[in-house]
Amino acid sequence: MRKLLLTCITLATICTTGFAQTLFTYGNTPVTKQEFLRIYEKNNINKKPDYSRAALKEYLDLYSLFRMKVSEAEAEKFDTITSVQRELDNYRRQLARNYLTDEQVNNRLIHEAYDRMREDVHIAHILISCRAGSDTVAAYHKIDSIYRVVTSKKAEFAEMARLYSDDKGTKDNGGDVGYMTALQTVYPFENAAYTTPVGKVSAPFRTQFGYHIVKVLDKRPDIGEASVAQILIATPKSKGEEGIAVAKKRADSIETALKNGASFDDMVKKYSEDKYSVNNNGVLATFGTGRMIPAFEHASFALKTPGEISKPIQTEYGFHIIKLIDKTNLKSYDSMQPQIKKRIENDYRAQVARDAYVQKIKEKNGFREYPENLKAVEARFNRIPDTGKEANTFRASDFGNMNAPLFTLGGKNYTQSDFASYAVSLTRGKLMGQRQTVVKELYSMYVSTVVNDFQEHKLVDENPEFKSLMEEYKAGILLFELMDRNVWGKASKDTVGLQEFYEMHKEKYKWEPGFKGSVYKFKDEATMKEGIKLLAKKGMTDEDMTKKLNTEGHPDAVSIQHGHFEYSRFTEVPQNDIVKGKASVAVKNTTGGYTVVKADELYTQPVVKSLDEARGYVVAEYQDYLEKKWNEQMRSKYPLTVNQPVFDSMVKN
Repeated sequence: MRKLLLTCITLATICTTGFAQTLFTYGNTPVTKQEFLRIYEKNNINKKPDYSRAALKEYLDLYSLFRMKVSEAEAEKFDTITSVQRELDNYRRQLARNYLTDEQVNNRLIHEAYDRMREDVHIAHILISCRAGSDTVAAYHKIDSIYRVVTSKKAEFAEMARLYSDDKGTKDNGGDVGYMTALQTVYPFENAAYTTPVGKVSAPFRTQFGYHIVKVLDKRPDIGEASVAQILIATPKSKGEEGIAVAKKRADSIETALKNGASFDDMVKKYSEDKYSVNNNGVLATFGTGRMIPAFEHASFALKTPGEISKPIQTEYGFHIIKLIDKTNLKSYDSMQPQIKKRIENDYRAQVARDAYVQKIKEKNGFREYPENLKAVEARFNRIPDTGKEANTFRASDFGNMNAPLFTLGGKNYTQSDFASYAVSLTRGKLMGQRQTVVKELYSMYVSTVVNDFQEHKLVDENPEFKSLMEEYKAGILLFELMDRNVWGKASKDTVGLQEFYEMHKEKYKWEPGFKGSVYKFKDEATMKEGIKLLAKKGMTDEDMTKKLNTEGHPDAVSIQHGHFEYSRFTEVPQNDIVKGKASVAVKNTTGGYTVVKADELYTQPVVKSLDEARGYVVAEYQDYLEKKWNEQMRSKYPLTVNQPVFDSMVKN
């Protein structure tokens, strides 16, 4: 409910100026025409705003009431509630991620990605894996030695990939990855692929997977995207060479049939073993470079005209017969810019822009580091025992007397003990991995956290849009808390008030003519006959019947629903066949099962529901009642005065 409320309510920050016209006043608080129109137009973003008198008046009534409630929440200090402050802090951190970035760098990265998408790169690579936080020295030395062997021509790249690469998907193929394009892999890997000349090998570089070297085999203009349909004759590994021979024979016969005029769609339905596309006439999702295995990609893009069909193409999955539906070139930059921007925001590139922004914040706010004090902290971390009961364990108190600054930002010192407290909270007091590497990573994270937190709080003063969004969210949270206290929570917790409301309105909540009892649904005829015999026994309860009929071998032989049923809604058994205290006739269902009714009471006239039976309706209407009453209190406490000439100036039709 909170999410719905926060989504539906859109506010803006009060931005009054000396010449702004006051549209209305609630209590002693004025609201300008400019502010009202900004919010009104913002809420009509997907359609043309209606400036008729009636529409403006309706929105003014709603918006002024909303402002009254937010003022009430602030007067009651709801913004000091711990849960509210925590939620605001979480939202500020999430929202700030979109602002703590260098826009100029971001735009450069978008252009770079698009420019790279104009070209496909064929690469091979060798990976020496290593985990984050582990000792990377050995992994680096290994990849460096491989690099030296390859570049000195003492061994072929493909040979070294087969011998040493940790990428199981490509090592047997000499490290060959195939063609790739921008935004298909991690940014450092993409950089190596696009900045290394054809025929050359990149210097060793690091990603989260480990250390790599890349050899660029070819570069070509982007081939665009293709839409194809396929017939797949699968070759499961379990069937071996014999299975491959059988599949090829079938694929060849299908090819012959197609050449003789058979319908491709008919052949798909009859023979294709691709369960994901067979029901869509074999059509696959549109794809470009690097999205399919190389043999399939090459065959697809080799087709020239829509409707052209390939020969059977063998891959590790089987034999494919491919029909070209359409091919398109790379779209324009303007049309792709929003899509690329969104992908970059979720890519490692986003960190590049954030790092550039952090550097600007550091320069702007007098950031200064003290390396000698960091070395003292590293030395203290190195004294943590790595064996015994306290192995790798540390506490913030271990650094309590270390108060020298590690760095200064905005005139404030951040000390060695501050860093230790951060490290404890992040690692839960366990330092795992190579000490020097882990401590440097923790320190880097600490600096970024401090700088980001520093700038997050300054954004409210420096960025009007950020300030507006924070105020919108804050107002939504405050209103939710106030509504929960005065309406939603009160309606569910105020049992006395709910009972009184029910007594005053209970004639509204009635059962229409029907019966109260049980409806039995038997799976088959034999179970139905056994069930009717059981119903005839004195003292037989629904629970007893369930235990007798729903055995381990037949767990769903009968399902029973007990309650109040209205004839207008229950039509499975004719009304005339339902009698009090006896099982009705059995009515066969369309599924082959049978329905039987045993009524405890019959009602020929409407009957008032109990509070429990009508609780959902009563609570909903009680909430409406409380909200209307509360709205009246707000309007009474914060009298509304509208400046009629200013209001009239907004009316356009």
